[in-house]
Amino acid sequence: MSITRKKGPLYLQVKKIIKDRILHGVYPMGTTIPSEPQLESEFGVSKMTVRNAVQELAQEGYVEKRSGVGTTVIRNTSLSRLSKGKRFTELLLEEGHQIRKQLLHSVWINNEPDSEIYRLFGPRCLKVERLYWLDEQPYIHYVNYLAPVFPVSLELKGLELQSMYDLIEDYGIELHNFKDSFTVGTADFATESLLRVEENTALLQRLRYSYDTDGNLIEYSKGFYNTELQHYLVNYDV
Repeated sequence: MSITRKKGPLYLQVKKIIKDRILHGVYPMGTTIPSEPQLESEFGVSKMTVRNAVQELAQEGYVEKRSGVGTTVIRNTSLSRLSKGKRFTELLLEEGHQIRKQLLHSVWINNEPDSEIYRLFGPRCLKVERLYWLDEQPYIHYVNYLAPVFPVSLELKGLELQSMYDLIEDYGIELHNFKDSFTVGTADFATESLLRVEENTALLQRLRYSYDTDGNLIEYSKGFYNTELQHYLVNYDV
């Protein structure tokens, strides 16, 4: 994964990568993360950079340094701004599932004047397509459309682990409001092929609109879920 000073302090970038790996089960609960020398070698950074990254993760309660053992993962969930509850993927991880994200492609597109996306974002926006794997079976097909407020050189390689919303916040945009709608329907042939379901299979579809603090639409996404593999989970804190 790319580490560069252009993206800010190196230790924060290393911290973010390790945290994403913890949240997505690459470093499971109770296991040790790679040693400091291994992380230094992987990211091409100094011992102090790695040490500062790990120290912050320890302060936030994700890891614990144990003499003679190493650095152990002690928490693999985070607070989300999406709700008072937990992210859907975090609930699956807590149940012992493995989640893997695959970036299929990303491209700037020119929207047709009479299209829905044109009405939302105007003549141009960024389209990002991802596939979520549940226990190594294709589970969710997401298509995200991002408003043309991001640079053309937007770095997307980290999305195999990183949350789309963390990426948006990395670019200084604070998401304030989310609107979801759910329905059941059939997907197009491409999505059915990706999810390995039969033609005209009924799938859960989620539409999400994400707004910044000024009420501007920043992200619109369509997701098809193969709920035959796993029901959609919601956890409400009261």
